[in-house]
Amino acid sequence: MTASRDASPLPTGHHLTRRTVLTATGSAGLAAALIGCGSGDDDKSSSEPAGEEREKGEKNGGGAAAAVLARTADIPVGGGKIFKDEGVVVTQPTKGRFKAFSNRCTHKQCPVTSVEGGTINCPCHGSKFDIADGSVKQSPATSPLPPAEISVEGDSIKLA
Repeated sequence: MTASRDASPLPTGHHLTRRTVLTATGSAGLAAALIGCGSGDDDKSSSEPAGEEREKGEKNGGGAAAAVLARTADIPVGGGKIFKDEGVVVTQPTKGRFKAFSNRCTHKQCPVTSVEGGTINCPCHGSKFDIADGSVKQSPATSPLPPAEISVEGDSIKLA
């Protein structure tokens, strides 16, 4: 059975097209999605962050402090750990001494992928950087890894 436009329940002069129906349906769906993605400020119990995110504090008169990046125990002595999302590599050249550097090789900006044998290693062209100061240990890179600011408070390492 096919529907005829003449059988429309709308008053004379108003025609309901397929495009109008699809647009209205899509708009209603979008509105529902946006309402569902609201901030939830009025429901504090469901918006409370969990885990390490709770460890964010206040500093500088109300600005949010840096989140905990890692625990000191997570960074091996003589090695390090790469934090891809944060763009840093954190090392512990000697027990209790922590350093941080950009995770991008200074040769062609490839991300470094390992920390082994006292060096931070780039897989793209073989550059290696010292875990203590970011200096070049093996070319083709000619510039050291830029340092990143971190703070160590107790057993927490945070980006500064």
